[in-house]
Amino acid sequence: MGPLSARLLMQRGRPKSDRLGKIRSLDLSGLKLLSEHLDPKLLSRLKQLQELDLSNNQLETLPANLGLSHLRVLRCANNQLGDVTALCQFPQLEELSLEGNPFLTVSDNLKVSFLLPKLRKVNGKDASSTCSQVENLNRELTSRVTAHWEKFKAALSPEEAEKAQADFVRSAVRDVRYGPESLSEFTQWRVRMISEELVASGGIQVREADIPERPPKATAAREPRAKPAALKRPDDTPLSLSPNKRVCTSSSSAHVEGSDGSQPTLEPLHFLQCHSKNNSPRDLETQLWACAFEPAWEEGQAGATSQTVATCGGEAVCVIDCQTGIVLHKYKAPGEEFFSVAWTALTVVTQAGHKKRWSVLAAAGLRGLVRLLHVQAGFCCGVIRAHKKAIATLCFSPTHETHLFTASYDKRIILWDLGVPNHDYEFQASQLLTLDTTSIPLRLCPVASCPDTYLLAGCEGGCCCWDVRLDQPQKRRVCEVEFVFSEGAEAAGRRVDGLAFVNEDVVASKGNSLGTICLWSWSQTWVGRGKQSTLAVVVLARLQWSPTKLAYFSLSTCPAGEGIVLCGDEEGNVWVYDVRHILTQPSPLPAAPQAPTQILKWPQPWALGQMVTKTMVNTVVANPTFTYLTALTDSNIVAIWKRQ
Repeated sequence: MGPLSARLLMQRGRPKSDRLGKIRSLDLSGLKLLSEHLDPKLLSRLKQLQELDLSNNQLETLPANLGLSHLRVLRCANNQLGDVTALCQFPQLEELSLEGNPFLTVSDNLKVSFLLPKLRKVNGKDASSTCSQVENLNRELTSRVTAHWEKFKAALSPEEAEKAQADFVRSAVRDVRYGPESLSEFTQWRVRMISEELVASGGIQVREADIPERPPKATAAREPRAKPAALKRPDDTPLSLSPNKRVCTSSSSAHVEGSDGSQPTLEPLHFLQCHSKNNSPRDLETQLWACAFEPAWEEGQAGATSQTVATCGGEAVCVIDCQTGIVLHKYKAPGEEFFSVAWTALTVVTQAGHKKRWSVLAAAGLRGLVRLLHVQAGFCCGVIRAHKKAIATLCFSPTHETHLFTASYDKRIILWDLGVPNHDYEFQASQLLTLDTTSIPLRLCPVASCPDTYLLAGCEGGCCCWDVRLDQPQKRRVCEVEFVFSEGAEAAGRRVDGLAFVNEDVVASKGNSLGTICLWSWSQTWVGRGKQSTLAVVVLARLQWSPTKLAYFSLSTCPAGEGIVLCGDEEGNVWVYDVRHILTQPSPLPAAPQAPTQILKWPQPWALGQMVTKTMVNTVVANPTFTYLTALTDSNIVAIWKRQ
């Protein structure tokens, strides 16, 4: 499609007219328009235009001066927009559609609400809750920037004050922080604006009224519903919470057993009920199965994580900010039951040649499908029909961002290459390897020291290892080695339902013997392999755990220098083990299992409309810095803890 013409506008405009100035509605969708095709001189002749449809094009930006001051409805779905600030030229806009723009983030949603004071609907949904959140953020940021200004001025002499105004703006953007990391783009954008206004006014305090005033009807619609407050530390300032989130409070802090006083304190921040059927607070039955922290993909932060965690259970996948307890995104698939989630990040090149980096969340479960979710934009951008039976777990390769392992109840593990999505954000996944198992695979774990060579899997029948090198000709492979955890014939064929590397050599596994978690050395075990198909592991230590006969409590580790092993149990406890002394100075195997460093007791009693007196912690995961800990239960509760 080339540049727009007056003739085309009259053909696609309504009502039909030979004068552009009389057109009130214009449909320019599906024309493969680029940003440079939107001619401001031509479009500014549409003096009475109130509705414009630009969806299903290839727009990366909107020109700044289109002259459409009376526009009330704008549809820009399914484009490649990466910025929304140009929308401020439409002050009368009431309805806006931005779905299917994968480079827009939750921060852009907040910018839209701030820039358009009369906005009532975004993507077909009521905009009032976002407006309320923006007002709360604006109020707090204004207060913090003003306090920063007073502190900044106090440190300057009168002669320096005038010259240092530009320095203040830079200082405020750098130092003023508030809200979750996922909103940092918006908060820094507003901090810069507030700081510049403060400087321009000569230091007069910026008022909260700087956020555009809403019409009375919209204001009334934004009044928040009454809901219980999230459990917070006394110095936490609550944000406006997501309406699809139910928050529970605990009347007491977590009870900690086994702490010698030198260990960091873990305090519960939030108890969320965000996977409920029909958002019902009475749903205490939906099972929650897996969670994963989003890695920090920025350069220089390899191995770090954000405070954003994805959780799955029932028909929903939720993305939660741990600091505030806000449910940032919620994806539902009716008829599905999600069992596993895993993160990766892809570099996408737009049609204009610009590189964009965005996070992708893979989610899978009962129906054998892998759904690829573009988290920032909030939509599903691909579905892989991976298995004919349910998928138990997912795992991305730590070295290849597009390589995904799926493990299914069909007793197969498949390695997929997702590829990079095309300009329509469609994936063309290809199958690289098929690994056959003799029992259902439950946990996947690439070997930390050689992830491109070997894959470990905890299965119903034991712990197995496969060669996953892609330069080998055979594309369908059987298990090379089965690991045995103790002597005797009974040791073989025992379920391994917990598996994770503590560092590049030490593996933590659970399930082979009641009441213990085993720490064993990969390198010391593998060196003695020879041509054996069954191999006894070299045990470094055993950790005392619950004596329960129940299975499928998943363990996790914090490998980035923390040396922490975590596992839930049938009583709602979280067992915490600090094993750094074992990693640094391995000693002879002690006769008795090592006791946990801490046991975090589930707070009792606590209210959720009904009394929950007992719950099981199916999964517990912490970010590598052990700042936040997320536990999932069989009673539809997401518990978030923070290290103090």
